[in-house]
Amino acid sequence: MRKVCFVITSFIHYSRNLLVLEELRKRKDVELHIVVGGSALLSKYSSKFAHIKDLLKKDGHTRLYEVYFSLEGNDLATKAKTAGLGIIEFTTLFNNIKPDVVVVRGDRFEVLSATIAAAYMSLPVAHIEGGDLSGSIDESVRHAITKFSHIHFATNAPAKERILRLGEHPNYVFNFGSPDIEVVDKLSKKSKKIDLKKTGSGASFDLKDGYMMVMFHPDINDVKKIHTYTKNILKAVHEIGLPTLWFWPNFDAGAEDLSQELRLFKDEVKGHKIRFMRYLGPREFVWLLNNTKCLIGNSSAGVKECSFLGVPVVNVGKRQNGRLKAENVVSVDFDPKKIKKAIEDQIKVGRFKSSQLYFAKNTSKNIADTIATVPLYTQKIFID
Repeated sequence: MRKVCFVITSFIHYSRNLLVLEELRKRKDVELHIVVGGSALLSKYSSKFAHIKDLLKKDGHTRLYEVYFSLEGNDLATKAKTAGLGIIEFTTLFNNIKPDVVVVRGDRFEVLSATIAAAYMSLPVAHIEGGDLSGSIDESVRHAITKFSHIHFATNAPAKERILRLGEHPNYVFNFGSPDIEVVDKLSKKSKKIDLKKTGSGASFDLKDGYMMVMFHPDINDVKKIHTYTKNILKAVHEIGLPTLWFWPNFDAGAEDLSQELRLFKDEVKGHKIRFMRYLGPREFVWLLNNTKCLIGNSSAGVKECSFLGVPVVNVGKRQNGRLKAENVVSVDFDPKKIKKAIEDQIKVGRFKSSQLYFAKNTSKNIADTIATVPLYTQKIFID
């Protein structure tokens, strides 16, 4: 029996790993422990549709833990201190659970905290989504996690090659595709329409009349300009005049400044058609994403999930620079006129052909099988 500790530090980690968790839970040779921490536990990043621990229980998971270490604050120092506290708290938790392997996903600073704690406790680390490129500090964090990790699950061929060039052992570097695309493929076939009257705030409208979505997060390399950037996107979206679902930003530095601009707009601009949303459950979110006219912002959902769904995307700024993009993505800077024109052009084009950039069959099962059976080791060597 292999004791597996899966770390979830944001709501998106739960949504994107839904099927990996399910496959691990079903295995008789795995004892699955799930640690929920970071922004995943903060009430302002959830809604009555999306309390992660409740959703995990509903999915049938029983060994659940919570670890609190997120400091309130909007500056860079606060996030750096949060990362440090995370190392302390994850160390305590891993010492109590005593897992055989720790599984992490992505490139968030909270994930780096868990990875460092595990590595210094001589625990093997399995990392999902390493090797990608992007235009923020997430890239540095992602590659650092790769060097602390022992088992690697890239989501595309170029990412796998980068991991190998970082000196990782080829027998422990895999490309089974992206598990979030498998989640989208499965959930997009099931209708889970939501009642907007029960969530969000701002404008009211009927989803069947058509709508856009905005997912815009701060980039700490450009955090001083976040007020201007947010105003520019708001201006473009408001001038388009279509009903819009705007999701609140993530936990990065600058999120409070961004949120302040959204609140001012909501309170001061009359007759707008924007409804401001917190995170939703994966089934509800995938339904919204699959039916939107266009996604605007700088979320990786535009690059990954929307590429598979064929949803038109206007990618704004540099946060997703370097990621593999399909033809559904148009990239622009923060000029409001360029943003507006790009949105109008993308809506005219309509749906794109589904891209297979990040898709592979049986992704989650292959990841779970490998986690459960691959020989474990702790001492790494650089492979030339």
